Amino acid sequence: MRPVTPGDDGFLFTLYASTRAQELAAWGWNPAQQEIFLRTQYQAQARHYAALYAPEGHALIEVDGAPVGRQWLVRTQAETLLVDMALLPSHRGQGLGTRLLCAIQEEAARARVPVRLNVTRDNPALRLYTRHGFLPVPGSDPASPYLELHWRAPEGDSGTGPG
Repeated sequence: MRPVTPGDDGFLFTLYASTRAQELAAWGWNPAQQEIFLRTQYQAQARHYAALYAPEGHALIEVDGAPVGRQWLVRTQAETLLVDMALLPSHRGQGLGTRLLCAIQEEAARARVPVRLNVTRDNPALRLYTRHGFLPVPGSDPASPYLELHWRAPEGDSGTGPG
């Protein structure tokens, strides 16, 4: 992990585009239309995150010195918010996301705070989160495409990690 710098923007766009590839393939747009849409959406997300969240929690995930993903955490005295975690397709499904999520849970358990996140209902990562004990926040809007999840270490867990 290392802090994100302005020079990482090209990689971050590529990463963002990779998270939307399956969705866009279904729309039948040509590559130029996809590029315009993706750039617009990426810039909107970047502005939104920058307006809401401190940059200190924004990190690139590297393997052997090469960027393979990003993680954005907001740590407060009350909770840890997982704003975003994404990996390139070539690094999904190999346990890296699990290791990252376990590290977040262990840190939150030591700090005695819950972890909160939002995920789209059709995101394959939803299985990862539920497997690691994340539960829907009561009162979540069933019509929303997003599901708000939370996790709290069991009483007496001092950060040894989820089973």
